Amino acid sequence: MAKQFIVGCLGLLMMLPFTSCKQEKKQGKWQDTTTTGMIPIACDECFLPIIKEEINVFESIYKSATILPIYTDEVESIDLLIKDSVRVAVVSRGLTENEKAIIKSKRMEVRERKIAVDAIALIVNRSNPDSLMGIPTLQKILTGDVTTWEQINPASKLGKIDVMFDNPNSSTVRYAIDSLCRGRKLSETLYAQKNNMDVVNMVSKLPNGLGIIGVNWVSNENDSTNMSFNDKIKVMYVSRYEHATLENSYQPYQAYIALDDYPMTRNVYILLSDPRSGLSTGFTSFVMSDRGQKIILKSGILPATQPVRIVSVKDEYPN
Repeated sequence: MAKQFIVGCLGLLMMLPFTSCKQEKKQGKWQDTTTTGMIPIACDECFLPIIKEEINVFESIYKSATILPIYTDEVESIDLLIKDSVRVAVVSRGLTENEKAIIKSKRMEVRERKIAVDAIALIVNRSNPDSLMGIPTLQKILTGDVTTWEQINPASKLGKIDVMFDNPNSSTVRYAIDSLCRGRKLSETLYAQKNNMDVVNMVSKLPNGLGIIGVNWVSNENDSTNMSFNDKIKVMYVSRYEHATLENSYQPYQAYIALDDYPMTRNVYILLSDPRSGLSTGFTSFVMSDRGQKIILKSGILPATQPVRIVSVKDEYPN
């Protein structure tokens, strides 16, 4: 069966890996090696563009290896790892103490490998005249204290702010609760799409929309310099301060992520559970290698080990 057909069929993707793994475990054997075999992996859908490219390159090098990605939310990705349905999970956090206790009770071992630093992007419709936002203002929007664009800019005629995330169980929602709102409850007026691309498409149609998604979803695929974004939407400048100005606000370019100027960043990890150093270990090693890190560099986020050329990309006036 061709790899393209296997990867393209979600039903088979969700069923075949588990069936295969169960059969192999029943026999007491895993048939894969570091560069051969077929395994499922779980990945937070936020990082789909990156992991898809990592898999494509890995499989082009190792012709006898097949990686079957399950793109889902962060909660499900970690749950699949704990259940030993997969031995690789790509997520934006390490395990909690409770999760570690469950894994220990199963006599499993999970290793955490930092592979990148991601950024959370704020996107608006191209017709929206506002280009700057401070974190304190964003917090008020997320908790419902600010609900209209007029409260941010008295000259705005856009009305209600329609805030949208990619998925109710996504790492982006968790980031908003933990890192932005400091545990405060999110407003019930916020809503989620099915995935990140749905957010991009919806914001491109809604003049009053505000999308909160992973930055690799808004990178310009045709720009090898990573100095421009998807022209379907506008990527906002974000400031740590309530009074956002061009001087204290930044867009989520790699240089500003590296310098910690951009205020909304998070680490990306591979969680690896592979006691016998099979294909799961081989793929993880590839992602951590120079070639794997260059793929991350090209994606628009910050690789964990690859050096980044620092180039200022600030415009005199945002548009």
